[in-house]
Amino acid sequence: MPEPLLTVRDVHTYYGDSYVLQGVDLTLNAGQVVAILGRNGMGKTTLIRSVAGLTPPRQGDILLRGESLLGRPPYAVAQAGIAIVPQGRRIFTSLTVRENLRLPTSRLARGRRDGPWTLETVLDEFPSLAERINHFGGSLSGGEQQMLAIGRALMANPDLILMDEPSEGLAPRLVQHVEEILRRLKQQQHSVLLVEQNLALALAIADEIYVMASGRFVFHGTSAELAAATDVLEQHFSGAKIG
Repeated sequence: MPEPLLTVRDVHTYYGDSYVLQGVDLTLNAGQVVAILGRNGMGKTTLIRSVAGLTPPRQGDILLRGESLLGRPPYAVAQAGIAIVPQGRRIFTSLTVRENLRLPTSRLARGRRDGPWTLETVLDEFPSLAERINHFGGSLSGGEQQMLAIGRALMANPDLILMDEPSEGLAPRLVQHVEEILRRLKQQQHSVLLVEQNLALALAIADEIYVMASGRFVFHGTSAELAAATDVLEQHFSGAKIG
């Protein structure tokens, strides 16, 4: 059996004295979309930050293709093959669309990775960005900024994309667009670790699902298994029904 692309092993992460992740284990295989669900404040974003090297764990290990990422600064984690689409997009509003997209390939990125994603292929994937290539990031709509954040991650040609709440704050039609983008990435065999509040979106996309509560995983299974787990839905998703 091939080694997982990402392994999170008994991770404990703190913010100061606040004990957030309390012994988290997760695996993600190449080409998989794995979703982390749960209410706000349960530790989902902290896990993304721990993997990206932004909030290193105090205990446990995080491995990419079997190699530990512990102790590596965020830029070295990115060079190892991980890109992040952060919560709130966090594009550079004073830079143009072109400049935002070129950041992962600049000399400042320190370690360009070759692959299928170039400025041309990203703009083919997101034609609305091509139309606004010379516009400043701050002039884009929320949906366009989300596309720009995803496009910027793709420009790094990563092995793994971390996505933190990509549908947050978007109108329903734009949430549908984000789902379409995720479907295309999945068809293209991209590996994605997805944090989402939108239960329906995550269930439609994910190969495997983890549900987090109070810094621990309380469920791990497929979409169908979560749909059948009425006790989990009742407790963690206010009794949401699937389908």
